[in-house]
Amino acid sequence: MVIKVFLASSSGSTAIKKKQQDVLGFLEALKVDYAPLDIACNEDNRMWMRENVPVEKKPTNGIPLPPQIFNEESYCGDYETFFDAKEDNAVFAFLGLPPPPGSKQAPVKQEEAQEEVEDEEAKGEDDQPVSEGEEDLGSEEEEELRQLEEEEEAPEVTEEEEDE
Repeated sequence: MVIKVFLASSSGSTAIKKKQQDVLGFLEALKVDYAPLDIACNEDNRMWMRENVPVEKKPTNGIPLPPQIFNEESYCGDYETFFDAKEDNAVFAFLGLPPPPGSKQAPVKQEEAQEEVEDEEAKGEDDQPVSEGEEDLGSEEEEELRQLEEEEEAPEVTEEEEDE
């Protein structure tokens, strides 16, 4: 899968230039394979980009500005959605790519499965009812409390009984 980044090599807008540099620099830092496609020098690239940006993602004038990002034929987003994904540490998900091994960004399905396991474990710990007035304590504290309760319930042995 190749990420396609549609750019304008001869843009007069410094804002567009900065956005393009930000996207390319970040993709390079992540070592993501991408193909920069110039819409200023290549009419086919410009037409393809304009036709393939979804209608709901086009600006009010109908002409999307670079950078526009695609994963092959699939639209990923513009600079703003890329920036949001970057802030959320979700760039690989945004690009439709699997995260590299050992990265903090795990696939969504794995994260959800892990959360379910943690929820089940938490429920398992909470299965024991808590008596009224009794706090939910850690295992060491629970053991100490049990020992104290056992000592209180044991019949007291007086000194006279011990002598017998």
